[in-house]
Formats: sequence, structure tokens, C-alpha cells
Amino acid sequence: MDHTDDTGGAAGGTTRVVVVDDHPLWREALSRDLGEAGFAVVGTAGSVAQALRVLAATRPDLVVLDLGLPDGSGVEVIRALVGSAGSPHPLTGAPVSILIVSASGEQTDVLDAVRAGASGYLLKSARPEELVDAVRRTARGTAVFTAGLAALVLGDMARAARDQGPRSEAGSPPTPRLTPREIEVLRLVAKGLSSRDAARRLGVSHRTVQNHVHNVLAKLQLRNRVELTRFAVREGYDDAS
Repeated sequence: MDHTDDTGGAAGGTTRVVVVDDHPLWREALSRDLGEAGFAVVGTAGSVAQALRVLAATRPDLVVLDLGLPDGSGVEVIRALVGSAGSPHPLTGAPVSILIVSASGEQTDVLDAVRAGASGYLLKSARPEELVDAVRRTARGTAVFTAGLAALVLGDMARAARDQGPRSEAGSPPTPRLTPREIEVLRLVAKGLSSRDAARRLGVSHRTVQNHVHNVLAKLQLRNRVELTRFAVREGYDDAS
């Protein structure tokens, strides 16, 4: 699970983004910064109700979402967007990445958002260039968290995995075969290492680790590194050294 110090690459203008925040000036500033960075900002909203209408109409690839909205919580928007595993999202008909950008770093807010299906969580205290980079990396499928929050999320995943009991159940579909190197990368992801840290640990390039992560996501039919981390913790890949 990457922190905000992992950079590189441009998302390109094909990434369609909707910005949801109840502060017009902040919303407009971020939309402008994203547009200048090459993203296609296809809509903005300032409330839950407006967000649901805009998202259904624009069908974006990525949503930058505040939690504190005047008519409810951003978690309501996440739940409306996130379908069951492998199913189209109810509002958009396609997978959507969700980056929370909030003034709140409270544990309950962070965990509620991630449990609902957020791809990452960044505090509004981040600099404008950090916000743009976080959106760029979220568009590539990286789970981006403000420093300190990744450990909180990993701990919650580990507790949830323990509560679920035995990892393997009779009749469950077999896990696709992973190569030894893919398993090594998966173990490091489960421990919360960024792609760059994993590359240093394995003595390979950052790009090689990213390629392995991409291949594992495809094999396991997962959307992003948050889902990959959930899988790795649930299956016990975080237990091995």
C-alpha cells in the first residue's frame, strides 16, 4: 500500500474525473489543477444528492470525494458507486476508483470510507502537487494514503481477516496460480510496503514490481491495491517474513 512519496508517470487526458466537495473555491481550484495536469474533469458536485446525479450522467473513471457534505456523508456516495465483486457499479456501469480527500483524519472516518470501498485517503492539508499526484496514482490503481493512515487500514484488514476464521472453505473457487516472484511481491504488499520499497527489498526495479502487481491483480480479478491488500491479509500472506 503506497504512501504519498511514490511518484512517476502521467495518467493522460483519458482519465475522466468528478470532484465532489462542498467548498466551491477548493473544488474549483482542484478541478483546475487536475485539468492542467491532463485529466478530463467531467463534472463537479457539492452534495450527496448532486454527486449521485452527476456521477450517473458522466460515468467517470475516478472520483475525488470529500466526506463532510451538507446533506450526508461521502460514504453514502461510495456505497452507491461500489458494486459487488466483479459486478458493474450501479451508478456508472463500470469500475470507479474513489480517492477520499478530507479534512478529517479520524480513525472512524478513515476506516468507514475504506470499508465502504474507497481506493485511498488523503488529508486536505496535502500540497496541491501532492493532491494531483495522488489522483494520478489512484488512476493507475495504486492505493494512496496520507502517511500514518496506511498502517491503520492494514491493522483493520488484519483484524477483519482474523474475525472471518479459516482462510479456505469447502467449495470455494481455487486461487489462480501465482509465480514465486508474484507471491513475494504479494507478501510485501500485505506488509504495507510501497512499490519502491518492495523493489529495494527484492533487488529489482520499481517498474518490475509494478508489472508484477498488475499481473497479480489481473490473475485474481481485483481492481486495485486496496483489494489486493485485503486478499493478501485474508489469505495470510502477511504472516510470513
